[in-house]
Amino acid sequence: MSLSLSEKTARIKQIATRLGFDACGLVEAKHIGNVAEHHLQNWLDMGNHAEMEYMANHFEKRCDPTLLVEGARSIVVLALNYYPETKQAEHLPQIAYYAYGKDYHDVIREKLNQFLQLINEEIEPTTGRGFVDSAPVLERHWAQQAGIGWIGKNNLLIIPRMGSFFLLAELIIDLELDYDKPMASRCGECHRCIDACPTNALQPHSLDARKCLSYLTIEKRGEFTTEEPEHLHNRLFGCDICQTVCPWNKFSKPTHVAEFNPTADILTYTKEQWHKMDETSFRTTLRHSPIKRTKFAGIQRNLGRL
Repeated sequence: MSLSLSEKTARIKQIATRLGFDACGLVEAKHIGNVAEHHLQNWLDMGNHAEMEYMANHFEKRCDPTLLVEGARSIVVLALNYYPETKQAEHLPQIAYYAYGKDYHDVIREKLNQFLQLINEEIEPTTGRGFVDSAPVLERHWAQQAGIGWIGKNNLLIIPRMGSFFLLAELIIDLELDYDKPMASRCGECHRCIDACPTNALQPHSLDARKCLSYLTIEKRGEFTTEEPEHLHNRLFGCDICQTVCPWNKFSKPTHVAEFNPTADILTYTKEQWHKMDETSFRTTLRHSPIKRTKFAGIQRNLGRL
């Protein structure tokens, strides 16, 4: 006996809970719409993506997931909490919270594979693909459209009474479902994130990556300009300022995902210990960490400006 749309939808959300996801929303796979497409094109035309040329690649697929996954009908949007219970001492070279533990790509990709398998076993034969920050998918757009949260003035997804310390992932599948309603912004008149950004990289719902400390310490290749490290202070990898000042993050609770628990040694490394690390030990120590993305040369460059 086949399941109704509502029964399929309910089972999808039950599977999400069983696999440990903290939020799940469903949205129809379709073009993002002319307004969102224009906003994206304008952001790119202004050069706000800095040296991240991949952001401009596959523009049509980025705007229309049905071009990315053949036969796509639905997007299952998922969120997984990474907020740490234990944090670094403030005087140490700072690492963004999401990079405390194991690389989230590996952790979530395994869950997405399990998710698709369970859909096939418990609902009906389904084809699709899972994505976790790894393809031209507008994750925050779809999360907002799927009713998980709204895109805050800091350009991050904010989940009501949960905050923004979440990683997003998607399953784009050929299964028709009932869909959730988009969520409107609840930022109101608050602009703490914009005021707190040390480089003025933020405008409401827009980010100039060329000024962003996360971009500069992670994605940027080559040496800094004279001005770029001015506000780096002791940030070695990433920056959480626009999140830590957000009032919604007073609701943040420690992650239940064991793989995201901090690597104790990394959390206690002093500047001197980071300096003593050679490229071989860097690759060995951080082979399962998101920190490897900036490469040994990037970490050395950042250290030289702390």
